Amino acid sequence: MAKKTFFIAGTDTDVGKTLVAAGLLVAAKNQGLTTAALKPLAAGSQKTEAGLRNSDALLLQSVITQPLVYEQINPIALEAAIAPHIAAQQEKRVLSADRIAGFCRGSLNQADFTLVEGAGGWRVPLNPQETLADVAKILRLPVILVVGMRLGCISHALLTAEAIRNDGLQLAGWVANCIDADMPVLHENIHSLAMRIPAPCLGVVPWLDDATPASVAALLDPDALAQLFD
Repeated sequence: MAKKTFFIAGTDTDVGKTLVAAGLLVAAKNQGLTTAALKPLAAGSQKTEAGLRNSDALLLQSVITQPLVYEQINPIALEAAIAPHIAAQQEKRVLSADRIAGFCRGSLNQADFTLVEGAGGWRVPLNPQETLADVAKILRLPVILVVGMRLGCISHALLTAEAIRNDGLQLAGWVANCIDADMPVLHENIHSLAMRIPAPCLGVVPWLDDATPASVAALLDPDALAQLFD
């Protein structure tokens, strides 16, 4: 089986990218695949005795099979929970797509199934010229899109899918993640997206009071995942 790597993007911040990524990693492990994950850039990190630590990166580290140290998973940790380029400016750090892609290359191709998770939405700036999407472009990674199901998500999802295609990357699949417990006409929204996004839906994750990577993995579409993992 050829080793596969995907970039995890979201329609916005706080749409559940990390939880869905962790669910995908657990599903891959359940199929006997070795797994790895990277969160190369993370804003919103806590000070610890070991240095800055980001909760999303720690969750990814907790579910992968490969023994990656924290700094491999999250080489750039920024303290403030704000837009990464602004957090970097506050810390007098310079973000570069080439540098971030270089960090990623050192940890790719170590597992059967690897995910590289972005930060925020598709066009999150890194500097005046580049966005985080440039990292996916440099690495030539197919993209899995996490759609946060809430009012307005259809336009966000379709614009993001269009941007991914316009950047010359493959949209390998998408996941509907229900982040609004009371979203009206949820199923109609999901159907509208399924009719318009030119990629398979990998699963619908309903609102869960206590979501875990294992519970998300159990909700993903096994047939769609088989094509993704193959």
